[in-house]
Amino acid sequence: MAIDQDTCSHQIVYYGVTNINYDNRTIGSVDIWRCVICKKHFCEEKQLGIESIVDYVGMPKISSEQKWAVLICNLKKHKERWRLIKIKKDDEIQHECLDEKVITLAVKEFQVNDEKHWNFLIENSVNKAVEI
Repeated sequence: MAIDQDTCSHQIVYYGVTNINYDNRTIGSVDIWRCVICKKHFCEEKQLGIESIVDYVGMPKISSEQKWAVLICNLKKHKERWRLIKIKKDDEIQHECLDEKVITLAVKEFQVNDEKHWNFLIENSVNKAVEI
């Protein structure tokens, strides 16, 4: 019998990490936790050199129709070129691009459909390093 991820009383344990590398240097990581009951993932972004405090307490919430992903902006050249996002199978997401301009990116099958942006799913990159 499948357990509903949205109503599970989660028992969360540390599951792993995804390192984000740029020019063969680690510029950040995504810490990944998992519920031992329903196997739902919980993630937190860690950008090196950025010490801002998150606006939530406890594990970040994600719906059962969303997945965790890292969005990469090929137009940016610095650490802030990536961001942890929640993504749906077929949707649109808002992204703050160059000059703080917010753009809309189309998503198809959990992949951003844009020549200047790309993404990868965290669930496929646990305990791996991804070069961006």
